[in-house]
Amino acid sequence: MLRRLVAGLGALALVAEAAVLVLVHLVLGRTTANQSMSIAGSDPQLMSRLTYGLGAAIGGFFLLGAVLLALTALRDRAPGRFARVVLVAVALTHVLLGAVAAGLVTWAAFAVTMLILCLLVLTLTLYAGGRDEPADAKGLRPTSP
Repeated sequence: MLRRLVAGLGALALVAEAAVLVLVHLVLGRTTANQSMSIAGSDPQLMSRLTYGLGAAIGGFFLLGAVLLALTALRDRAPGRFARVVLVAVALTHVLLGAVAAGLVTWAAFAVTMLILCLLVLTLTLYAGGRDEPADAKGLRPTSP
């Protein structure tokens, strides 16, 4: 029950974070396009498009992680090899985002990022037993006398 709850909360948190990151990149891309100044000779329109693309890529990456977490919660089975690789990559991305948040944003943003990292790592460790049966199917559920 606990591992399903943790995986479900992690999926919801990743969806919310993906939406926030896409919104931040949209604002940054719009700001870059409106400034019409070049940084070290770079084209402002190119920088704006790259910012939009990065926002879409990171949003899609976090949504993929959210879908994999939701499937893990619904099936109550350990994620497969591909899903584990993606979830570990999402967790490592959160480590980098936490460092950026601590340095550039606020400690509250750092705390939220680390909370989502904890949900990801806890999900991976709770399902560390491999691709086994759900807990109810193993007979681990207490029976009434």
